[in-house]
Amino acid sequence: MRNKYVTNHVLLRNETYYFLKRVPYDLKEYYSVKRLCFSLKTKSYTSALRITKSVLQRLEDYWLGIRLQKMDIPAIHLVKANDNVDDSSPLISDALDLYLKLKGEGKDKTFIRTANRNIEYIIKVLSNKSIRLYSSSDASKFRDWLMEQGMSNSTLKRVFSSVKAIINLTINEHGLDITNPFSKVYLPSIDSDIRVSIPLEDIKIIQTISKKEDDELRWLLLLLSDSGMRLSEALGLSKDDINLNNPIPHIRLIPHPWRRLKTRTSGKVCSINKRF
Repeated sequence: MRNKYVTNHVLLRNETYYFLKRVPYDLKEYYSVKRLCFSLKTKSYTSALRITKSVLQRLEDYWLGIRLQKMDIPAIHLVKANDNVDDSSPLISDALDLYLKLKGEGKDKTFIRTANRNIEYIIKVLSNKSIRLYSSSDASKFRDWLMEQGMSNSTLKRVFSSVKAIINLTINEHGLDITNPFSKVYLPSIDSDIRVSIPLEDIKIIQTISKKEDDELRWLLLLLSDSGMRLSEALGLSKDDINLNNPIPHIRLIPHPWRRLKTRTSGKVCSINKRF
């Protein structure tokens, strides 16, 4: 298939989008090619535009850094050497350990796994540094990396919320006079992540097909489609939670030793259709 330029710096090749940009003339000595061309690893036009915007910003920041390094620093002779810069604040990995020690007691595996995973992201992208040494530009770089991984806006916000909580706890516990660099970074609106409900006609088709086979998985699917419960809620039900002899058949959603509820407000009564 022939290459097709769809917009500035975006090329469509074999149904996959590529980034394309000429190397600036004043920086050509740093590159072995005259133009940059690489796959954006997406077939979505919208994703390609979003990733391209992020790549361009990263490149411009990198190129600006090179250009500044080549410049003579004004008034460099007036700079006073300072060997007492304080970089002894805890590492981000230490902040994670403290967070899990103080907040992880009694929490489930998901809480601990999520905190560990988010800090692993930080270390992978920004390295394991003292929390004092992270900057707002680091936070922006981290946000862009998460977006390049294809994360939705709502997931992006959850990751940042977790990272901010971990760092804030360490700042407060150690009495550090610093600002959390991840607290003011711009995050996209989650409006575009609103899920579209499954059409009622499709639900009825699924229910009709499911009733043709008498097995646990299909009965579970019927229960979910008729009650609106989460999968974990349905799997964690006790026999005593189901009341079919009431004028309004219903299920009580309450916590059990083998399954907690997702939130404090998750406890409820779900009515069910007695035809199942």
